Amino acid sequence: MHKIKLLRITTETYSMHILLKGQLNFMSQKGLEVYMASTPDAHVPALEEQQNAKFFPLPLSRELTPVKDLIALYHTIRLIQKLKPQIVHTHSPKAGVVGMLAAFLCSVPVKIHTVAGLPLMEVTGAKRKLLNFVESFTYWCADWVLPNSQELKKFILDHDFTRPSKVKVMGNGSSNGMDLAYFSITQDLLAEGEAFRQEHGITEEHTILTFMGRLAFYKGINELVEAFQILQKKYSNLKLLLIGAPEELNPLKESTKNEVINNKDIISVGHQIDVRKFLAVSDIFVFPSYREGFPQALMQASAMGLPSVATNINGCNEILENGKTGILIEPKSVEAIVDAASQLLDDEQGRIIMAKAAQNFITTNFEQKKLWQMIYDFYVDCVGKTGLK
Repeated sequence: MHKIKLLRITTETYSMHILLKGQLNFMSQKGLEVYMASTPDAHVPALEEQQNAKFFPLPLSRELTPVKDLIALYHTIRLIQKLKPQIVHTHSPKAGVVGMLAAFLCSVPVKIHTVAGLPLMEVTGAKRKLLNFVESFTYWCADWVLPNSQELKKFILDHDFTRPSKVKVMGNGSSNGMDLAYFSITQDLLAEGEAFRQEHGITEEHTILTFMGRLAFYKGINELVEAFQILQKKYSNLKLLLIGAPEELNPLKESTKNEVINNKDIISVGHQIDVRKFLAVSDIFVFPSYREGFPQALMQASAMGLPSVATNINGCNEILENGKTGILIEPKSVEAIVDAASQLLDDEQGRIIMAKAAQNFITTNFEQKKLWQMIYDFYVDCVGKTGLK
């Protein structure tokens, strides 16, 4: 049997460099011939080394740009014709519709699309109808649709985006599982964390609330910053740590931006390739997102032994069990963030017990290489059923 050729397409390199870290390298080591494609940026050389796969540039955009999207479709078709992969596997909405249509037009034997969150959940009116159509069309072109959580699968089927036989959740959810050895507390990490504390004047008396993800409105950052201002009046020695870069497509309110800059107790460290030292010094993880697929940030915080406050939305409510492994709150509510954070701040022993339970849940259910093996077996099975040798 010839080597199976796999082409993974994402809109941005971030998805393969961070969200799918190590997965393509695993597939290469298992004997697949792996290629990557997305919008190119400065991270491409590091990405090729990390994933052990050749990268090809595509002019993909996260925005709705019909002319540019047609150009991207043309280039994707040309790339598929050049590589002749047996599998095209896309990740993210724009890469999904362009990649799956190109793969369909090129008669690629196995066409797979991963769903890791749906931006359309926060859209209404004519734009929502358009996005619903695009999502349904993407799934029509695909042979398999892989939502990364059970709640996301339910949403897809409840809205009749595709037939149930096409939809499958791998393992217990998640796009990439969890590297449990990597996301664990070590003496080196504690030393790095202590240096970070000293750099920012953080003492043992301080309690650090931490968020990790894009600094975009749909991540609940406006509400989080407002809630923190209220919490500061109630508790002394609080710090808010923001890990992530601003997002131009979904900007924060000007008042939020100003507060982040001017509040001496808010520390914004931008995008970080290695987030572990920040999690190692944190006390409570707060994740007030409006929509998610299966959030790796929440998994990483739990794996590092943090108690969490997160919104009761799909993905989050499959990682946290309310009152046991975390506290689930309603989205878009400043008051809910304040109440839940206060509950954990007032009960240090309770949050220690909660954090341990969350850590045990991640360890038991989301070991990374088990998920990678499931995906590899799925690839081989799909190709085998096409009759290709």
